[in-house]
Amino acid sequence: MSTTRPLDKIAAGFAFILGLATILGALGSQFIGGLQPCELCLEQRLPYYWGLPLLALALILWNGLPLTVWYIAIAIVAALFAWGAWLGGFHAGVEWGFWPGPTACTGVGNELSMDMLNDLQPVIGCDVVQFRFLGISLAGYNALISAAIVVLLLAAMLFQARRGRT
Repeated sequence: MSTTRPLDKIAAGFAFILGLATILGALGSQFIGGLQPCELCLEQRLPYYWGLPLLALALILWNGLPLTVWYIAIAIVAALFAWGAWLGGFHAGVEWGFWPGPTACTGVGNELSMDMLNDLQPVIGCDVVQFRFLGISLAGYNALISAAIVVLLLAAMLFQARRGRT
């Protein structure tokens, strides 16, 4: 009897922990640290909001799911985080000025009255970097972390396929 845990579950579990720590860090930087998210920042959170519950469900029901359903669930989560990696990379490119961002968060409106200013929340442009660490912005780190989650989930699928053949 083997006492080692299957590598597929370890990889998927680590992907979940990494994703959970990342979204909690983003929320903490907003509500505790005072960083205001822009439109692209908020959009980059969607893969976490959709993918992590699905991944948690797959982890909870790990042994009870039919293998085909498990593969579909993990593939959906991997696709969501691949989208998240693209969004993070796109946002980092906007911050570096490689390409323009959405006009909603990098342009200015034409008509603005002084009365409207009283109702506005702080608006942060998508091309404004509020925090960098080692030269990489939070959007850049999101791209890297999302890509790492994709790699971990693809590894989990590969480990599951290898384990299933033996």
